[in-house]
Amino acid sequence: MIIIYHQNNKVDTVYDDKRQQFLEVVYDDVLKEMMRLALSFEDRILVWCQLELKQNLNVDLIPSLFVLKNKMLSFGDSILSHKIGYVDSSPFLNVKTNVCYPTWLMSANVGAIHTSSLVQFESISFTKNFSYDLTSIAKLGMPKGLLCYFEPKLVLKAHTGLEKTDNLFLLFRFVKQHYRLRWIVILFLNLLWHERKLPFVPFLISLFFKRRYCHKTFALNTSEVPKKTELSTIDVIIPTIGRSNYVHNVLKDLAQQTHLPKRVIIIEQHPDPASTSDLDFIYSKSWPFAIKHQFIHQTGACNARNLALKEVTAEFVYLADDDIEFDRDLLEKVLFKMWRFNLDVVSMSCTQKDEVEQKKAPFQWPAFGAGCSILKSKLLDEVTFNMALEFGYSEDVDFGCQLRNNGVDIIYLPYIKTHHLKAPIGGFRSTFKQLWREDSILPKPAPTVMLNSLLNKTNAQLLGYKTQLCINYYFVQKIKHPLRYYRMFLRQWDRSKYWAEHLQSSNKERK
Repeated sequence: MIIIYHQNNKVDTVYDDKRQQFLEVVYDDVLKEMMRLALSFEDRILVWCQLELKQNLNVDLIPSLFVLKNKMLSFGDSILSHKIGYVDSSPFLNVKTNVCYPTWLMSANVGAIHTSSLVQFESISFTKNFSYDLTSIAKLGMPKGLLCYFEPKLVLKAHTGLEKTDNLFLLFRFVKQHYRLRWIVILFLNLLWHERKLPFVPFLISLFFKRRYCHKTFALNTSEVPKKTELSTIDVIIPTIGRSNYVHNVLKDLAQQTHLPKRVIIIEQHPDPASTSDLDFIYSKSWPFAIKHQFIHQTGACNARNLALKEVTAEFVYLADDDIEFDRDLLEKVLFKMWRFNLDVVSMSCTQKDEVEQKKAPFQWPAFGAGCSILKSKLLDEVTFNMALEFGYSEDVDFGCQLRNNGVDIIYLPYIKTHHLKAPIGGFRSTFKQLWREDSILPKPAPTVMLNSLLNKTNAQLLGYKTQLCINYYFVQKIKHPLRYYRMFLRQWDRSKYWAEHLQSSNKERK
């Protein structure tokens, strides 16, 4: 481990913790010196630390945080303003500072990266603004497989005097260098609408900066190989309604697995109290695993999945759909990867017919697949599918946000594949009338989508979504007079917030 202590964007000292000696400082510029060290020292952890935080640096713990080498960690506020939420809707901005949280918002206060990761950015022309360039590295690297986190364990105790900034010049520059060109226009519109600002100069100056790219990919790379053990036990949960043939095929795929599940938990739904189960093959055939079958008359994916999750007893659980197919070594491959790289939650590729998987390397997924994910069952004590989102949308997105808020990351594995058959009788397949259908002002967006945004997005992200929805919705609705449309949209937005809050309060009362 090599520690670079810095102050005012300049290197103060460089200490080699392995050799217990100070190293010669060649460059004052912090990132330039870090890159020199990364090229000079193989297989080392580079740590940066503001000089004033030297005594607060958790030196002894840092090596244990790098079981995976393709990681980048920091602690402290990013140089970017919260206004970046106007153009970025990902969950990586709503950072929870009491847990290890996935984010590309990096801080110059304290952080660490492996030399093998940093050298991948050697060809990029960086500035002399250390904070800006750290965030740029993370933003470029995260979609390519660099695992980036806010990590409170980097310091011995929380530090309250961390620098914050609200520099519009840096903000516009960052958006221009890391997003498509149209996003600086959208940022300008958001600042005009929501903050009554006219940032012409930052907008114009940003046009002179070139887009930055990272063409490297980062494979999962561990510094420690865990001791070989037998693969963990796994349960599979399948919520279903009216798809007996598809469920039968999923069970046959599971029966062919090279690593069999411990139990398959099936929650079958039918709204008619007089109906009977369609899944007679569960009992008429012999299966190489136990099957827990519940036949209920309350429909809804959230309720069905929550009932199934309560029955899980294995070490891992596979949240599956009832209309998928997969190879016979699926469970063996994914459990091996999770053991090998100590992953808590993974989502697998789930492509439809003729769809080609575009991703090549594992990366931190901003979403969560409720029908293609495997997680450690110990995590189920802290998360549940939000019943306020039942018969709506975003329940899987919300579930993923709950996991992240508890310090659990979601890694997407593109090379472990399942196929979504998209059964023709898809959707909710049962009649459910939402309360707002009779409202004189139909809410926009759907209240379940609004509720997810209220629960899991920053205020700037919520307002940014409002701006984009207002623009996009104008071209598909009937009112073409701009002022009349704007007034109607604001009323619809307010009604959506009203119904979202009603859904949440009603759900709390049911609990």
